[in-house]
Amino acid sequence: MARLNLVVISGLSGSGKTYALKVFEDAGYFCIDNLPPALLPTFVDLCNRQQSEIANVALGIDIREREFFSDFVGILERVKALGHAVQLLFLEAREEVLIRRFSESRRPHPLLPHLPVLDGIRFEKERVAELRRRADRIIDTSDLTVHELGELLAKQFQRESSDGGLTISLMTFGYKFGVPYDIDLLFDVRFLKNPFFIPDLKPLSGNDSLVRTFVLTDPEAVSLVEHIENLLKFLLPLFRRERRSYLTIGIGCTGGRHRSVAIADRLRERLTALGYEVGLKHRDIEKT
Repeated sequence: MARLNLVVISGLSGSGKTYALKVFEDAGYFCIDNLPPALLPTFVDLCNRQQSEIANVALGIDIREREFFSDFVGILERVKALGHAVQLLFLEAREEVLIRRFSESRRPHPLLPHLPVLDGIRFEKERVAELRRRADRIIDTSDLTVHELGELLAKQFQRESSDGGLTISLMTFGYKFGVPYDIDLLFDVRFLKNPFFIPDLKPLSGNDSLVRTFVLTDPEAVSLVEHIENLLKFLLPLFRRERRSYLTIGIGCTGGRHRSVAIADRLRERLTALGYEVGLKHRDIEKT
C-alpha cells in the first residue's frame, strides 16, 4: 500500500487558505479544495487501489458545523491508522486584520453575510475552536505578506524531491489563426522583415538555416531578442518568488511559420544558457 503524505488546510475565512492551497499546488502536491470530509477515506482508498503515483496531497477543508467535527476527527484518525502521514494546518489572523481584508475585497463574511463582518469572524472562531486545538501547526498570517506566507509554507512542507524550479514553455503561433488562450506573456514579432515575401524562403520554416539567418541577422531582431532576454531576466526570478512552477510565453507572427519560430528558438537557447528548463511548441508551423 502506498503511503500518502496528507496535509489538511483549514482555519478562519480571510486568513489565506486559498493562497496556501495554491502554494502546495505549485510545490507539486495534488490539491483538492472543499472536499467533503466523508469522502476522504474513499479518496485515500482510490489512490491505493489504483496504485496511483500521487504521494503528496493537500486538502482545503472547512469544518464550521459542530456536528461534522467528531466525524472529521475520526476520519483523520482512521487515515493515520492505515499508515498515512496526516498533518492538520490551521491558518488564522487577528480580528482587525480579517476585518480589513474583508473590507478590501468587499466580500461579506460567508457564515453571516447579512451581519457585520466582526460578528461573522467571532461566530466562526467559536465553530472552529476545537479544530484549532487539534491542529499540528497554527500559522498567524496577520503580519505576513503573501510572499512571506508562501516562503514559510514552502520551507515547512515542500517536498524534498522538488527543486522548486520554473518550467518555461515557448509557444509560436500565427495571428491569422488566433491568439492562444493559455499564455502568460505575449510578444508580437510581426514588425520584423518577413521571409514569406522571399520566393526561396517562403516554402521553408523558421527551423531552416536560411530562414534563421534571414530573421536573426536583422538588427531589429537582434535588438528584440536582447530586450526580451533582459526583460525575462528581471521577471523570471519574480515569478519564482511567487512559487510559480510554469510559465507559457507566446511568440506570434502573421502565419506562425517563419519569424516567430526563429525568434522563439533563439530565446530558448538564451534561456537554457541561463539555467532554465525550456520547452518549445510550434502551434501553426504546418498550416498555410
